[in-house]
Amino acid sequence: MARVLIPLPARDFDPSEAAVSWQVLVNAGHVVTFATPDGKPAVADDMMLTGQGLDPWGAIPLLRNLPLIGLLMRANRDARQAYSGMIADPNYNAPQRWNAVDASAFDGLLLPGGHRARGMRDYLESEMLQRHVVSFFEAERPVAAICHGVLLAARSISRRTGRSVLYGYRTTALTWALERSAWKVARVTRFWDPDYYRTYLEQDGQPVGFMSVQQEVSRALARPEDFLDVPKTDPEYRRKTSGLQRDTLDDARPAFVVRDRNYVSARWPGDVHTFARTFADMLGGPAPAVRAGVFDQREKGGFGS
Repeated sequence: MARVLIPLPARDFDPSEAAVSWQVLVNAGHVVTFATPDGKPAVADDMMLTGQGLDPWGAIPLLRNLPLIGLLMRANRDARQAYSGMIADPNYNAPQRWNAVDASAFDGLLLPGGHRARGMRDYLESEMLQRHVVSFFEAERPVAAICHGVLLAARSISRRTGRSVLYGYRTTALTWALERSAWKVARVTRFWDPDYYRTYLEQDGQPVGFMSVQQEVSRALARPEDFLDVPKTDPEYRRKTSGLQRDTLDDARPAFVVRDRNYVSARWPGDVHTFARTFADMLGGPAPAVRAGVFDQREKGGFGS
């Protein structure tokens, strides 16, 4: 049994990435503690739960209650059920404050993502959380990060080295292809708020994509090629990169997860079951068999089969 810390912003985190991870960890016998900036239960991005507001009529009262495209974009049934279970957990309803966390009391750290700028920026820009991330990496304790959670890790600078804790690691994160695809859809379906899927936008003089998760994370790495995406030779390449298919506990084929030593990363909610199971295995003791869809640096850089 391991003790796992999951920090969350006050609001707007991705429900799939947090709740499915919580469910997998708890079912594996691990104990999960949550932390928020104010010690109050966090609130997920409501549009990712209901789908309301993601259609062209999403700003119109009453009509917004009839999502269509939003049903495809929101968390799927497994994730919504996991979220219902998570928010009923006493540990979820009694989180620690970020500034009260003793990182040494935990065996592992999991960083969920979320894209909505309104709530996520406080989380991604928190120097306090960045210090906690550094402490886990420097103690070589297991760390898991998915989607924008990888951006929090990339921004965490070690005082020992003056570099990101991800320097020298191989990682994935929300890819520019996935981020740009969702952004393009939102510019049509949510035209009054077209940048909903972009947490950070480019400034004057910056090329498109410069402030994407992939590009910022890549700038923190030892080499640009240490950022990994699905290789085109992967037999499940289309399934993994479509942005339409998500993994399940029983089907890892759509997933792309990277493990490098004590660190595991993933791209988006469609990877979360495989991501969470890989992390649960890391916490459980002996090295597990490599899972399908997991790039495991320990296995000579190969993919699980």
